[in-house]
Amino acid sequence: MLTEQERARYNRQIMMPGWDEAGQEKLKNAKVMVAGAGGLGSPVLTYLAVAGIGKIRVVDCDVIELSNLNRQMLHPDSNIGKLKVESARERIEALNPDITVETVNTKITDGNVLDLVEDYLIVDAMDNLQARYCLNKASLERSLPLFHGAVYGLEGRVTTILPGETPCIRCLYKDVLPGTPPVVGVTPGVIGCIQATEVLKYILGMGKLLYNRLLIFDGLNTIFNKVKIKKDPNCDACGSSV
Repeated sequence: MLTEQERARYNRQIMMPGWDEAGQEKLKNAKVMVAGAGGLGSPVLTYLAVAGIGKIRVVDCDVIELSNLNRQMLHPDSNIGKLKVESARERIEALNPDITVETVNTKITDGNVLDLVEDYLIVDAMDNLQARYCLNKASLERSLPLFHGAVYGLEGRVTTILPGETPCIRCLYKDVLPGTPPVVGVTPGVIGCIQATEVLKYILGMGKLLYNRLLIFDGLNTIFNKVKIKKDPNCDACGSSV
């Protein structure tokens, strides 16, 4: 049951048709792992926290640098040099003290990803393909949804992956451009908000999710496009030959 404080905190979203107190209870009982506390992780963590996700696990292995701060709005200047997971915890707990925040300061690898994920919903807020492949592995092996987002400059993309029903990360990406990509802070803001929206919709069973569709944001021209995506039958992670 929701407490009176929770009813007051979430009053405006409980008013949504199909949400109500039962939906808020679903969020309260939900567990979400956010892989990455940087540009994408900042809006994802912010909006999942204020929405009332009961337990959030934050996984990251980096410290805050000055060059992060144009896009990683979860972290203040005063936390430069501090672990991102600890800075994220401070901010999330300040936003919503009613939820549980767990932090893990580690690099995500094939060897530890299953232990990190457990039975949590998975948000891919990473900035490198190898880590995304690790999350993809956990998603497939545990049959857990994976909420994927990626950014480059003023362009971003989002999809929701459901093992057995949609393409996986390896179906979508075979390689990545070398070097450090440009990022304008508003882009992960937009994409991270959409990822958080997909998570909430999934938990609540509301609306239409981005299954088998890739939403592409062109910020330079303010255009959103949706393209259909298909499983690769020869995918070495989820293909029919696996």
